[in-house]
Amino acid sequence: MDTIASLFSFITTPVSWIIVQFHTLYGAIFGADSGWAWGLSIVSLVILIRICLIPLFVKQIKATRGMQALQPKMKVIQERYKNDKQRQSEEMMKLYKDTGTNPLSSCLPILAQSPFFFALYHVLASIANGKTIGVIDKSLLESARQAHIFGAPLAAKFMDSSEKVASLNASLTDVRIVTAVMIVLMSLSQFYTQRQLMQKNVDLSVKTPFMQQQKMLMYIFPLIFAFMGINFPVGVLVYWLTTNVWTMGQQMYVINQNPTPGSKAQDQYLTRLLKHVTSHGEVRGRSKKKIVAAIVAKGPDRNDNERKFITALTKQGMAAQADGTVIKTSEATADADAASGGAAKRQQPKRQTKSKRQTPSKPSPKK
Repeated sequence: MDTIASLFSFITTPVSWIIVQFHTLYGAIFGADSGWAWGLSIVSLVILIRICLIPLFVKQIKATRGMQALQPKMKVIQERYKNDKQRQSEEMMKLYKDTGTNPLSSCLPILAQSPFFFALYHVLASIANGKTIGVIDKSLLESARQAHIFGAPLAAKFMDSSEKVASLNASLTDVRIVTAVMIVLMSLSQFYTQRQLMQKNVDLSVKTPFMQQQKMLMYIFPLIFAFMGINFPVGVLVYWLTTNVWTMGQQMYVINQNPTPGSKAQDQYLTRLLKHVTSHGEVRGRSKKKIVAAIVAKGPDRNDNERKFITALTKQGMAAQADGTVIKTSEATADADAASGGAAKRQQPKRQTKSKRQTPSKPSPKK
């Protein structure tokens, strides 16, 4: 881990500078040597990084949904060229190119965050070893070494010896209890985030190996984090736990507000939207109008959730429009009649009286 962290040493100075700026702010409130001052500085670093990564997160969502939509076509290619791996790979690349999908886009937030993670690890490892790094001079180094979170120093690890922990003015029991609790919380948050994605935000109409792979990752990732966590300093555990909680909350927001088409979350969202429309008699909110407009634009290509939504609107005497609004069915009929039938009715000839219909027409005189 130290070798990997050293590869990102070029970014340790910016990371240490950001931490010091936040420490100056929180130190004025809680005290310069307080664990809260240093701990909140790490939390604030996470929040700052994740805010900057929001555009990449949006790309990740689009890429993930694009990959889910391509799964049936990918399965066909795999079956068709199962004995020709090279042709299979070429067809896969052609499919990605034609649809504008990049499989690596789903990993962008993690890849972009990795340098900051390893740089922070490098900073905390240097603090544990009593070495200055970046803009952290000797006075800040001593302050950071004295900072404790629930009795555990920021630079201490679960696997540290009692002598090393004692040099940081702490007890091994306190360090192991705090790190164990944080590792468990970190793994559980990772598991819940993946489980939430699998159960609510996956297109249930598409049964592919991709779903099975995601289910495996749901169990594997928490185990990996738990195994790696015993070698993380407390400060890094604070960082990783915070970023997991952020990811969990961010994903909950996306699932509730912009669910994957065909998923259980979409069914729940459209049920809430239907109640909203029937209670107010209209679609309120730009984002809701975009959802309705997208459903209308799909036409016959709507999934089961969307068809159920349109049918429920019809039963309520409403019709969704192309601009995302809804109108009453009677109004829609009147508008259609006015646009197409009205002119035709005006052009119909006047009805003849009964006497005129019974009187035979006189033959025209011969010339």
